[in-house]
Amino acid sequence: MNIKIPIYQPSFDGNEKKYVNDCLDSSWISSKGKYISLFEKKFGEFIGINHSTTVSNGTVALHLALVTLGVGDGDEVIVPSFTYIASVSTIVITGAKPVFVDSLKESWQMDPADVKRKITPKTKAIMAVHIYGHPCEMNELQKIAKENSVFLIEDCAEAFGSRYNNKHVGTFGDISTFSFYGNKTITTGEGGMVVTNDETLHDRAYHLKMHGLAKYRQYWHDVIGFNYRMTNICAAIGLAQLENAKEKIERKRELRNWYEEVFAGTPIKTHHEVGNVFHSYWMYTILVDNPEIREDLRNHLSNNGIETRPSFYPVHTMPMFAQKFQKLPVAEYLGWCGINLPSWPGLSKKQVYEIAELITKYLLK
Repeated sequence: MNIKIPIYQPSFDGNEKKYVNDCLDSSWISSKGKYISLFEKKFGEFIGINHSTTVSNGTVALHLALVTLGVGDGDEVIVPSFTYIASVSTIVITGAKPVFVDSLKESWQMDPADVKRKITPKTKAIMAVHIYGHPCEMNELQKIAKENSVFLIEDCAEAFGSRYNNKHVGTFGDISTFSFYGNKTITTGEGGMVVTNDETLHDRAYHLKMHGLAKYRQYWHDVIGFNYRMTNICAAIGLAQLENAKEKIERKRELRNWYEEVFAGTPIKTHHEVGNVFHSYWMYTILVDNPEIREDLRNHLSNNGIETRPSFYPVHTMPMFAQKFQKLPVAEYLGWCGINLPSWPGLSKKQVYEIAELITKYLLK
């Protein structure tokens, strides 16, 4: 495919080069250096959380959050099936069992009623995944977690900047994670963050990510830990990205408005805000009626130089989990019929209109 409009590309329109060059000039390029603590501090201030610790990517952020809570053999973690595989694979890596729940038809987020049904004496945690930037029903999920004395984890990989009842996602759970992969709203290339308001959990997460290094004795390790550290260079990029975060989020909301202008009055289903939420629109996504139409439309867009990608396939249907047959109809519909459209801040109104008009003409012909 000759790509004219990619699905995503990062924007570096701030102090990224300046800060990276400062790292190079100082020779602090690995996991020590001033940008680590600066990025952690400013990130915590941005979302309104007490403790933040950087990690090397969003997947290890999830794994670190799980092991920090003590999730392991014999435990169950409730997770939406309609999510990226990392939300589930990290549960399996701890030795725990993922328990899949369906999604809400309107918001596409995990269904609290199904969460209630899936609670058992083995449930250790609920993992709320804010898919594509729309917040989950956090009031309901907090209530369920509290009533059943289980932990609440927020996977905010796709939802930096999103808010529920005027509070940033990531501030509702016992512990929460973010991703800064190259296609995220702010990026460090590869990177992630683990955040919490609980000082003990923060200390545990930091201890584990640093190879279990004892606090008061050099090169003495008192637990088996991990090397999940972020580099100073990545943190420098992240700090520069964070400085322009509000503008990036506003730009994504503007892209949403442009798409909606063309789709208005058509039967095309879009991912809209439900409730008192602020959707950061990490990926602007539409739904078609069936999988065959989706592939035909994606091929049509590809032939016109426009890159798209399918929405996440429901994890419960993947080979390693499909031995236990179960039906999660909303997750399956979202997984088979969704299309992510180009969603990067540098897109022009003309380009968005071109994409949306190609879609409407094709679907309404």
